[in-house]
Amino acid sequence: MFNRPQRPGTANPPQLQATGAGAAGRVPMTPSPASALPPTQLPDLRTRVPGPRSLALAARLAAVESRNVTALVDPGPIFWQRAKGANIWDADGNRFVDLTGAFGVANVGHGHPEVVAAVARQAETLLHAMGDVHPPVVKVELLEALAAHFPGKEPARAVLGSSGSDAVESAIKTAQLATGRAGLLAFEGGYHGLALGALDATARRDFRDPFAARLPGATIFARFGDLGHVEKCVAEAETGDQPLGAILVEPVQGRGGERVAPPGFLSSLRTLCDAHGLLLIADEIYTGFGRTGRWWACDHEAVVPDLICLGKGLASGMPISACVGRETIMAAWPKSTGEALHTQTFLGHPPGCAAALASMAVLERDGLVARSAELGQGALDRLRKALTARAHVMDVRGLGLMLGIEFASGHLCAAAVARCLENGIIVLRSGPGGCVLSITPPLSIDPAALTHALDVVIEASGQTGNPA
Repeated sequence: MFNRPQRPGTANPPQLQATGAGAAGRVPMTPSPASALPPTQLPDLRTRVPGPRSLALAARLAAVESRNVTALVDPGPIFWQRAKGANIWDADGNRFVDLTGAFGVANVGHGHPEVVAAVARQAETLLHAMGDVHPPVVKVELLEALAAHFPGKEPARAVLGSSGSDAVESAIKTAQLATGRAGLLAFEGGYHGLALGALDATARRDFRDPFAARLPGATIFARFGDLGHVEKCVAEAETGDQPLGAILVEPVQGRGGERVAPPGFLSSLRTLCDAHGLLLIADEIYTGFGRTGRWWACDHEAVVPDLICLGKGLASGMPISACVGRETIMAAWPKSTGEALHTQTFLGHPPGCAAALASMAVLERDGLVARSAELGQGALDRLRKALTARAHVMDVRGLGLMLGIEFASGHLCAAAVARCLENGIIVLRSGPGGCVLSITPPLSIDPAALTHALDVVIEASGQTGNPA
């Protein structure tokens, strides 16, 4: 069994059983970024997890929230009270190490002081504007920054949104306007959001089936990483009723289980799109802003997409997203004469724009992209060494700090995730049937804390496969 971290004032610091990592198995000890974030602290659990306050909050939530949203099954969630860097404190005062980045959002760390200060300054001077009529100044600054970071040399333009689904919907609409064709090829295991347009491009039947009657059915799905199958689907679509206009791909499938596109796959998609007059849309909502060890995951193969969808790590916790595209493609949108064809009330929300600009500045200044590559490779090597021989572990994979441990079943993965939480480490499940333990911590996490967290993950994953 695990040794539970001690309360403050006890004689012994938190101890775990040895995992065999030793000094050689530790994550590379790159110094922490020279930023205002405090060092990541190890877990400090003062109650059972979840504690009494979290349990009480779960009961209150069950009485007022639509029951399809938060899973309130035994043992139930913890309720977050505070977050800083790679630490989370729940309503019971328990301190955790976060290996989720809150769905990959907190790339620069939770509550980074420079991001918080940028939001506060902007909120003090201008909390809301009229994004498509009388825009805020900071919207222009963010659009300029996004265009400057677009891969390749061609000038770029962007459309802002409030969620990842918004960014995907913008890309789908842009592709239809630019090509005159509504058909889309996406991938099995892919996830692009739950708004109706994005849902049509999301392969999971559990999300699609309840709303199938409302979906346009303009998407065909190919096997992820199987270029031959993609080519077959494209050829069949050319003689079908729904000609394709674009291919939509995640360079690494996030909710699909940290599935990394095989080497050469993205560049082959680029070649295929060029040969058939299709647009290549890269959904980098999860993978962007250094998550995979490059600014964009497409950069690993020097692939320049026509459109790129951004969100999550863009603004470190503020709800803002973007679809950025080559200027020649974005020119398919008609010029606004006073009634925007695609917009929303909170377009270019000023505090969100300020948060995005601050986050991008911290990422670049503190070298967090290179840090993600180094820490991620060290973590991947260690996890593979410790777990690949386990019969119940099917695969250990990842790119940068976007890692996944695939179990033989969702039940085994759920048990490992629960063990981690009980010992102060927050991880998520992903993949088909929830069989993948997902690791996507803040890129600013301290190496010592990451090493400790991996100790827990390895032990939890190893114990999961043992007979009761």
